Amino acid sequence: MSAYFEEIDYQITPLGPLSLRRRRQFKLDVDIMEVLLGDEHLMSDLFTISEIELSRLALAELNGVGHNILVGGLGLGYTVSEVLDNLAVNSVTVIEFLAPVIAWHERGILPLGLKLVEDTRCKMVQADFFARVALGEGLDPSLPNQLYDGILIDIDHSPKLFLDPSHSGFYTKEGLTKLAANISPRGIFGLWSNDPSDPLFLDLLKNVFKSAWAVDVKFPNPILGNECLQTIYLASR
Repeated sequence: MSAYFEEIDYQITPLGPLSLRRRRQFKLDVDIMEVLLGDEHLMSDLFTISEIELSRLALAELNGVGHNILVGGLGLGYTVSEVLDNLAVNSVTVIEFLAPVIAWHERGILPLGLKLVEDTRCKMVQADFFARVALGEGLDPSLPNQLYDGILIDIDHSPKLFLDPSHSGFYTKEGLTKLAANISPRGIFGLWSNDPSDPLFLDLLKNVFKSAWAVDVKFPNPILGNECLQTIYLASR
């Protein structure tokens, strides 16, 4: 460990080695926190715009107050944090497969500190989101009949690029239909993707939901000197 690099945690998980590290980004002269799964870069706190937009865009589609929201994939917590900042939200349930990720938040070692843990509206559940959808018995094992006004997912890289092959069944008509059964009649589904919008997946969403659309999220990448393009898919019951 040094002033420029620190591996904060390293755990063996069912998906492979998971590490949390702090690294100096010399070009920008900032420290960044990043998560790697094996040699694969999962996320960092350098670019969080699209994770925040996932929450902002989805919640903008909801009317009234007292919303119960479910987030699949905790990560560094930026999606959940944005949900909690919305005063119309009554509760947030977070489904996270990797136990160390939950522990990082509970220990307060991430950039958002203990914000999520200390908010009484936020509940973290260690479970396999995709397995819960396929099982068809509710997403929160302790609340089998719970419907959510919004379900926001940021787990896989895109609808075509999965962290694990077992996730593939979710991105089908059958999988999305099972998901929709957990959303309230006027609720919203949001999905983050690292890739540009996929017309075929958008058509699939339109076959399951009343309406569906994709939003481009663009932001500058000062490291590469170009513009990044990511996608937020939204679908309404």
